[in-house]
Amino acid sequence: MTITASADGSALGNPGPAGWAWYIDDNTWGAGGWPHGTNNMGELKAVLELFRATAHVDDDLHILCDSQYVINTITKWMAGWKRKGWRKGDGKPVMNLDLIKEIDDAIAGRRYRFEWVKGHVGHTLNEAADARARGAAEAYSCGRAPDAGPGYPGAAQMSAVAVADSSSAPVSAPTTRSSGTAMLF
Repeated sequence: MTITASADGSALGNPGPAGWAWYIDDNTWGAGGWPHGTNNMGELKAVLELFRATAHVDDDLHILCDSQYVINTITKWMAGWKRKGWRKGDGKPVMNLDLIKEIDDAIAGRRYRFEWVKGHVGHTLNEAADARARGAAEAYSCGRAPDAGPGYPGAAQMSAVAVADSSSAPVSAPTTRSSGTAMLF
């Protein structure tokens, strides 16, 4: 079986209060954020949390994403950065390294593919993820806890307010490992 989900991030002010969300349907989605972050951090975190939420199932992931940065990070650049000690071709350090290393760990043994979708043009899944990511960022902007959503069936539920302080660190969920082959399909 293939799970099709959209992942999106949002930052008010970029940087500013930030949110992330992944969305499959109205009964299966997750969201969170932190008081201060960037849109790219939100985009990466959404994909990371989608992998974590589905780690207990052996289904392929088809991830719809409007961020070329995220898609290229995972499918093109990450392996080279890792070989170079997490440095870019120009020798500069990779930005958002903590999130990227967590993604690198979370995708091990998983089957996935990304599909770029243009954002803000009415794509149903992308719009739903965007609305929830923006809602999480707005919640942090107002000092409220965001709606974490129902999550994925059988996954450990993540608390969107696990880190509701003034740090810029994204909220993290427990990681569950899945066996399988690491490949793109």
